[in-house]
Amino acid sequence: MTRWIKQVGWRHLVGLLGLVFALGPLLFVLSAAINPQGTLASSTLVPSGASAENFTKLFSDTNFGHWFLNSIVIAGVAAAASVFLSALAAYAFSRRRFHGRRIGLMSLLLIQMFPQFLAVVAIFLMFSTITDLWPAFGFNTWWGMILLYLGGALGVNTWLMKGFYDTIPKELDESAVVDGATHAEIFFKILLPLVAPILAVTGLLAFIGTMNEFLIANVFLTDSESKTLAVGLYGLVAGERDANFGVFCAGTLLTAIPTVGVFMYLQRYIVEGLSAGAVKG
Repeated sequence: MTRWIKQVGWRHLVGLLGLVFALGPLLFVLSAAINPQGTLASSTLVPSGASAENFTKLFSDTNFGHWFLNSIVIAGVAAAASVFLSALAAYAFSRRRFHGRRIGLMSLLLIQMFPQFLAVVAIFLMFSTITDLWPAFGFNTWWGMILLYLGGALGVNTWLMKGFYDTIPKELDESAVVDGATHAEIFFKILLPLVAPILAVTGLLAFIGTMNEFLIANVFLTDSESKTLAVGLYGLVAGERDANFGVFCAGTLLTAIPTVGVFMYLQRYIVEGLSAGAVKG
């Protein structure tokens, strides 16, 4: 028994502690969401009762439906666009040789060291003009937020995809050229199916990052119906945290549904994509 504890038992204990540490906050949020009193002071790990009142208030007293739709559309379109543009850029950096290639790669890497929020003042001034000239791409719009998020994701995704492209033998490209294939046919028909794992991984990371982003969205989204989930739910507890805590927790549970759904759909690609993309750069 003592030998088992020293060799294996302590690992089970560490795993159990990690499980408790991970599930504790989730259980507390679930308990607060179904707590009929709906306040922070009355929330406990084990609820004293169960009610859907907080979920009812969430849809009747707030614009949660608009927030949910805004987040899904912005995150989905931004993730898809960033994956496609990053795939094109990574293909060029991996397969083509041109002047400024090395400088371009290093510039992408250096730019990613600075958070996008550092440029928020300059971006805000730019969007003030854009809102006057092209309102569809200005403040409180889907396309405006999508353009903002595209700039922040392209650098990391390009580097990650380039590492994956480099693992694919260039002889495939050469044999396709001999058979008369164009660069577009090589990219879409040969390489894209082979790099599907890294496309899924970068798409998932971009989707999760956009869904959870708060700082920039809080600056550029001021209208109640145009807010995303992060900004809208924060407004519920920004002033008086105790009163709306149950409604806030109900919203956070529903917010996790699209992220978990995308993760479950793409999970078979995650390990293969991340490991292969990190091997070679």
